[in-house]
Order: sequence, then C-alpha cells, then structure tokens
Amino acid sequence: MHPIRTFNVSPSLPPRLEPLRKLAHNLYWDWNVEAKELFRRLDHDLWDASRHNPVLMLGTISQDRLREVTEDEGFLAQMDRAARQLQDYLADRVTDEVNRTPNWYHRQRPRQQDCYAYFSAEFGLVDCLPIYSGGLGVLAGDHLKSASDLGLPLVGVGLLYQKGYFSQHLGADGWQQENYPVNDFYNMPLHQEFQAEGKELRISLDLPGRQVHARVWRVQVGNVPLYLLDTNLPENNPYDQDITDQLYGGDLDMRIHQEIVLGIGGVKMLRALGLNVTAYHMNEGHSAFLSLERIRHMIQEEGLRFHEALQVAKASQLFTTHTPVPAGIDLFPPDKIMYYLGHYAETFGLTREEFLALGRARSGDTAAPFSMAILAIQMASFINGVSRLHGHVSRDMFQELWPGLPVPEVPITSITNGVHARSCVAKSTQDLYDRYLGPNWSEVLPENPLWERIKSIPDEELWRNHERCRLELVLFIREHLKRRLRERGASPAEILQAQEVLDPSVLTIGFARRFATYKRANLFLRDLDRIKRIILDFHKERFKGGMLEGKKRLVQFVFAGKAHPMDVPGKELIRDIIRFIREEGMRHSVVFIADYDIHVNRLMVAGCDVWLNNPRRPREASGTSGMKASMNGLPNLSVLDGWWDEADYIRTGWSIGHGEDYQDQEYQDTIEANALYDLLEQEVIPLFYSRDPEGLPRGWIAKMKDAIQLNCPHFNTARMVGEYAQRGYFPASDRCQQMRADQHAAARGLAQWKTYVSQHWREVKITSVDVAVGNVHQPTANYPAEVQVNQSIAVTAHVSLGALQPADVRVELYQGALGTNTEIVAGSVVRMEYKGQTDHGELVYSVQITYANSGLQGFSLRVLPCDQRLSNPYEMGLVTWAEG
Repeated sequence: MHPIRTFNVSPSLPPRLEPLRKLAHNLYWDWNVEAKELFRRLDHDLWDASRHNPVLMLGTISQDRLREVTEDEGFLAQMDRAARQLQDYLADRVTDEVNRTPNWYHRQRPRQQDCYAYFSAEFGLVDCLPIYSGGLGVLAGDHLKSASDLGLPLVGVGLLYQKGYFSQHLGADGWQQENYPVNDFYNMPLHQEFQAEGKELRISLDLPGRQVHARVWRVQVGNVPLYLLDTNLPENNPYDQDITDQLYGGDLDMRIHQEIVLGIGGVKMLRALGLNVTAYHMNEGHSAFLSLERIRHMIQEEGLRFHEALQVAKASQLFTTHTPVPAGIDLFPPDKIMYYLGHYAETFGLTREEFLALGRARSGDTAAPFSMAILAIQMASFINGVSRLHGHVSRDMFQELWPGLPVPEVPITSITNGVHARSCVAKSTQDLYDRYLGPNWSEVLPENPLWERIKSIPDEELWRNHERCRLELVLFIREHLKRRLRERGASPAEILQAQEVLDPSVLTIGFARRFATYKRANLFLRDLDRIKRIILDFHKERFKGGMLEGKKRLVQFVFAGKAHPMDVPGKELIRDIIRFIREEGMRHSVVFIADYDIHVNRLMVAGCDVWLNNPRRPREASGTSGMKASMNGLPNLSVLDGWWDEADYIRTGWSIGHGEDYQDQEYQDTIEANALYDLLEQEVIPLFYSRDPEGLPRGWIAKMKDAIQLNCPHFNTARMVGEYAQRGYFPASDRCQQMRADQHAAARGLAQWKTYVSQHWREVKITSVDVAVGNVHQPTANYPAEVQVNQSIAVTAHVSLGALQPADVRVELYQGALGTNTEIVAGSVVRMEYKGQTDHGELVYSVQITYANSGLQGFSLRVLPCDQRLSNPYEMGLVTWAEG
C-alpha cells in the first residue's frame, strides 16, 4: 500500500537529555573520546549492534533506559562535559578575533573570505556511514576532520549511496560473496537540506532527453559540512534513481552518470547553497566534469569567452591523483562523452575534436578515449601525487602532456598522505599521550620539541597498554568469528573452536587492505613449510639467554580486506588464505576477519604488534593503514613503496628489500618472500621475545617509541591538510580572486596573452650559443674537452623571438651530469639575464656557471613562456630547446 502522507519521526528524548541529539548529529563524537564513551555507556550492546550509530541508538533505545539515565548523575555530568567540549570546539574554529585567539587558518589568512570545495567519490568517516570502499575514502574523511581541526573554510562534496559499498561474507569454501544492505538515511547522522520556505533543496541536471533531479544531504564533520547528492527520488525514472545506488557499481554508463552527478551536480549544488567557492579540489579524477559546468556558467552567466573562463577555472582548481598505473584511470569512449556532454562543446564554441582534446594527452589522436585524469590535469593549476615516490611515478606517467620537458620538471608535485590521529589511535593510548605529551599532541608538527617527551613514557606503562589493546583485538575477533559462523549455520564444534583462536600473548602480525593482486596478500604463503615453521614454533640455536623460558616463540596473523566484486583474482587471494587456514590446521594461529570496515581497522592497528605490507613497488601510491599502526606504536614490516619509502624504516620498522624494481614477477615474489621470512626469523621474532628480568621487551619498546615519535607528527593529516592549504588552497584562492577582479580583467588579459604567445611560439629560436672558459671564447661545437671543477664558464645566447617581446619569455640554462644515454640526468636550472639586442634584432642573454662535480657534464638552453599570472612556467606546455 502506497502511503498518502509521510513523516520523519525523530527520537523522543527527555528535555534533560536533549544535548545527546546535537552530539549524535555532529561527527565530532568520532574523535572525541568523551562523547563516544558517552554513547557506549548509554547502551553497550545497542552501540555495537547499531554499528556505532548514535542517531539510530537514540531512535531505538527504550524509554525506560532514557528515564533511568536522567537520574544518573554520573552520566549527566559526562553528557554535559561532552556537550561543552563540542560547543568549545565549534566556537574555537570560527572567526572571532575580538574575543578569541585566532585558529590556525585565521592566523595564516587574516581577513580573507575563502571557501574551498573538496570533491570525492567516497568519504570514509565512521563505520555507520558506509559510503566508502577503502583508503581513498578514509583519506577523504580524515581530510575533512583535520580541515575542521585547523579551522579551514572547507566544504566536502560527494554522493549519498543508497546501498554504499558491499557487505562481505565468506562461503564455506572461502569465496567472497557480496550483499548490499540499504542505508536508512533518516536513522543516520545526516541532515537534509531545505530552502528558506521549507521545500527540499534540489538541483537538476540536463541529460539526453530528460532531467535528473537530486536532493541534498549534509553530514556535519565538526565545523566542516559534507554535502551529498541523492538521486533516489520518485520524479526520476528507475535508472536515474539508481545513479546513487552503489559506490563503483554498474557499467561504464552508470559510471559516467555518477561522475556527471558528482562533478556537474556538485557545482550546481554549491551554487544553490549560496557558497562563493574560491578553490576546487578534485580528489581523484571522478569529479573532473566540474570544470565543464564552471566554464559553462561563466560563459552563459558572466559573459566570458571559453578561453577566458578556462583561465578562471584552471587558476582555482587542484587535482590530487592516487593512481600509480594507467589502468586505474577512468576512460570513456569519445562517442559516449559527446552523447552525454556534447552540449558543453556547443556552449564553448569548440569542435568535437577540440572538446575531446580536453581529456586526451595528444590532441591529434582521434581514436584515443577520454581520460578523466587528463581532463583534471589540464583543468588544474596545482597537481600532486600522494607520496614522494608516487610524485615521481606520476611525473613519468603523465610526461607526454608536457612534450620536451624533462620528467623531473613535469609540474606534478607531491603531498604525502596522513591520517587523523584522534580517529585512529586507541582510547587508552590517547590517554597515555595526553598525560605525557599534553592535549595538543595530535596537531603538533614534527619539529616541535614536544615529541621528545615520548622517551619519558615509562616502558612498562607503554607495554602494558599495548598488551591490553592486543587482548581487546583477540576478544573482538573471537566474538566476530562466532557470530559469522552462526550466521552461516556452522556446527557447534566449529563455533566452540572460534572461542580459542589466537593467543593474547603471542606476536601478532596484521595485514588489512583492499585485496588487489598487486598488494600480494598471499606472499607469506610462498613457502608453506617455512611459514608453518615460523608460525608454529620458531626455535633455533641463536636464541640465547633473555628469552622467555619454557614458552614457544609463536607467531600469529590477522588478515582483513575486501576484493572488488568484479575482481576474481582478488577473491582468489582471500580463498588462498582461507584454504591455508583450513588445510594446514592453522585455525588457532591465522584468522581472516570478514567485512573489513573502519571499526575493524582501528582495532587492528592498535592491537597487532607488526603491520605487514608487501605490494609490488611502485604500485602503492601511498598507503595509510601503516601510518595508523605507527601512531599506535606498531613497527611496520613493508616493501619500500608509498609512504614507507620516505619513513625512517630502520628505526621504526623493517624494510622488505631495498627498493629494487623487477621485470620478472615470479622472481620478485621468490626474492621478497624469502626476505620476509628472513626478517621474521632473524630480527622481528627475536626482538619481540627478548625480555628482561621484568618481562619487558626493551628493544621492541624502543622501536615502538621511535615509531610514535618519528611517524606520528609527520604522517598526520594535521600536517597534510596544512600543506594542502599553504601550497594549494591559499594560492588558488588568490589566483581566483585575481582572475575575477575588475569584471575578470586578468582572466581576459591572460587568455588573450596565451593565445598570442601560442600563435607565435614557432617563431622562437635560439640562434647561437657562445661559451667562454677563462678568456677563451668558443662556439659550443668546439666546447673544450677539459673544464675544472668550480671553474667559471660564461654562456651567452642569441635568441630570436619573432613577434614576442622579452617580457613574454624566460631563457634558462639547463645543466647536469650526462647519463649512459648521453642525456642530462637530474639537471638543474639557472635563469639567464637579458642583456639587450644585437644590431640584427636578436636578444642577448648570458649567465655564469660552474660545475661542482667532475665527470662528463653538459648543458642546454631553453625558452619558456613567462607571465606572473601563470601558476607555473610549464602551464602552457611550450618549450623551445637549443639545437645541438
């Protein structure tokens, strides 16, 4: 029966408990220990059953229990304290320079009116809001949390999925199965957005033959609002209702629909909300269509031409790539792009091929698909990878967009990922840090002397705290396995066995991440006999005194993670581990936790002893779970990939290999599996079980302290988001305001200048180069064979610019050592000084250089466009080199 009227029924709370409602609807409770413990205290079993959802709890808890806590003075005092903490937190992050000390953002940007929009296809904030699949989403969620901590004027933009990502179940044979529970938005920490007159706030998108409508929801993340679009409306046809059904679900048509709603719909939504956004951040390429909508609006509503609007869009947009391989990029066939988005080409005044070139590396390749990453790159003035190594990989992967530019100078930088400390560090460990480091440890940067206080934490106190975390993990795993076995209809004997898995005193190695083949979750199974010896009782002569007498040196593994529903090889990795557990009698020592989520991750990064990660280098863009483990004091055991490549992997863990790259993957697996076994046998296990007379592993504890001191402050979203702000958001906002000023005068002028320079760039030539070593002048063709280290060399160049002026260009000398292919390797740039013109109208540039190192060295000269309005000298992709 279809209802004729609907109501949203809110929980009925006694007036004294009204603060619970506000606490429940702001995700600040997720990283505020007082608030989270408050809801757990309200009803521990219901807290777990609701997937830690305080809104659902308040809607389902008995009125008797609510009346009971109104008489509980201890509960009320804790509630008032949590409510006060939320109120103070929110007040400290707003502008009030008269009555309050300015927060971090306002100290950096006094009197600025910025607004930054952060677009992402997924956000991992809390486990009761399952609109994320893995690391990309959790990184996005942590980004919002730290933006709130720092007081940044940032808003998130995403999609609200009716089913989100799948729930994972394992069959009796270990094969992953998926189901998609339906999210009940009205019992989640969500607010629906309404217009002033009380109507739902909605936006509409034009698609071929129809309009698609979406309503707007908000998740309040401290002071940062996350706005989410939802197309599940009766006005839409069934297909369009399902656009926001599943995260990364459906075929290529569904994917382009989702990315249209995210990018184009997101821009329309921000405008409908009345937000004056000054910088747009694309977290991966899924939202890159936002550029098209912004340009369309500037053309149709503000009277700009395409190339003028392009300057405004590009100047104020950032793009972060998380993809280390081309196969990870969304590609669409040209005909599909034109079918859904061809009307933008008409508005822009571009031909089909000109429009498609926005998403192609080579404009003349008419058969090439349309790349969302390339669209995002060509529409951004700040582009970054998510670790130092990933920056190198990205520059190499996208170098063809800047032909003629050496790979190290490709304008793709890196900002290494971080994690939100208060979200991932265990409660008891946070209490420990609060006592010994002070309450601000989670936001303090690496250079602060506060981190020296880590050494003051008593070894026994740190170790006993960690042992409690390990015990909590083991108890959780036992209950989790028993519940899953009951759901599967397992025998009573199997359920009883689950009560005995794992030993709370044994060295526990954790591995939890997406089950993709390149992450090699089954690498530890390369030599079954050897890993069984390691797990069951590693005992050799080199173990001397100081070991725990009469106790075996056992090892146990905890695995968790999901394979994409369409990734059969990834599912086979899970089945390999399950078969090993069953066929080799490893039920007590190796476990796989099904349905990995944020809650399971937090228990694992706190309760394991070592964090294992063994991807194929350089396929891991960054990785963040190992950062969370470090913050809890866990050493990492990892291949030198992603973030671990730039960490202190000697003092804070162990490296598998030395950063080698392999062509033969079979050979690589053999070498790195043996390296893993060697490290376990020779270093990890002995260090863990080496105890002093008090039963403490002093050497292990020292490594734990180093992991906290060196990794916690650096691999932290407080540092990361601050870096995005200073290097990305602030300059982009300034460029945006500059481009908009005086009715877009700067944008119009820059577009005109770029067009003129592009039209005349072929006229630019370096006509001659003279070199003087001492007082001897020679042309470069007769360059002297011998030059001494630090000997001064004068280089003079004659340059013909055609119709261009000296102010339009910069002339640079590019020098460095020569590699085996006679190319300059890792060259350095010296800008040449303009000296005037010759009688023939050529421009003269000169510079003095030296070589600090001996060996075969060389230099070349080049000309680049130059204008202060460019975000970087390589923005136009134009460069003219001297001919040898």
